[in-house]
Amino acid sequence: MIKKRKIGLIGGGQIGGNLALLSVQKQLGDVVLYDIAPAEGMIKGKALDINQLSAVDGYDCRVTATTDPKGLAGCDVIIITAGVPRKPGMSREDLLDINLKIIKDVAANIKAHCPDAFVINVANPLDAMVYALHKITGFKKNMVAGMAGVLDTSRFKCFVAAELDCSIRDIEALVLGGHGDDMVPLLRHTTVGGIPITKLIAKEKLDAIVKRTREGGAELVKLYQTGSAYFGPAASSIAMAEAYLFDRKRILPAAAMLDGEYGLPKGYFIGVPCQIGAGGVEKVFELELDAAEKAELAKSFESVKKTVDSVKL
Repeated sequence: MIKKRKIGLIGGGQIGGNLALLSVQKQLGDVVLYDIAPAEGMIKGKALDINQLSAVDGYDCRVTATTDPKGLAGCDVIIITAGVPRKPGMSREDLLDINLKIIKDVAANIKAHCPDAFVINVANPLDAMVYALHKITGFKKNMVAGMAGVLDTSRFKCFVAAELDCSIRDIEALVLGGHGDDMVPLLRHTTVGGIPITKLIAKEKLDAIVKRTREGGAELVKLYQTGSAYFGPAASSIAMAEAYLFDRKRILPAAAMLDGEYGLPKGYFIGVPCQIGAGGVEKVFELELDAAEKAELAKSFESVKKTVDSVKL
């Protein structure tokens, strides 16, 4: 009998609940929804609700909920959403101290109970949290990544499609850099049906789309008032998990550890195009950037480095 895959979701809030639902709908494997004791009723309710939904469309994967980290044992993939979400007026960096305390505990549990898992982090400030996870767990760099580029790129593509009133399927785009206000949408590498985006959208409108992409998280925080995005981050994380579980060899933008690519210092995690398959982050691709793009990426990196260098482990 083929062993069913097991997906561990650390954090049972809005993103965690959507991750559980998507995992079941895509039949990725059985799901373990983990959270702290005060959230036990909430995560058990979500697990029961999703399991009852499964009967409608015949999903055979099951969701269990636990407040015991031992329940994560044997997970093939871990997706981390635990942490405090942004509130209006807050930057992702404002969350560093409080979410770092949570990540330290999370990382210790992962190391103890699922040392062979591919770990995807969603918690903010994302690039710094991935760095902390890597350092605490001691996992190989290919087995730890951050979900950022998939989400940022999807936002960019969404805004381009709306501007052109075209199918989002025909848009090829890529956003590099840190998951913050200095992220780098690569306009030169963006096409719609093979046509360069600069031929289709005027510069002032493109500049507005880039700005909206960079502020995409803050826009949703302002609209929601009580929290941050959850549908987009969940779908983006699942795309990465699916690529790993099914060895898709997909090329996705993700926060991966650099080893000198793009002329940036080694040892930092930042958004770059990666091949994700059964080996985790199997390859980092280095695109040819022009002088302006290099300068933007260097600026984004400096923002990431400033936050990471303030991490105390």
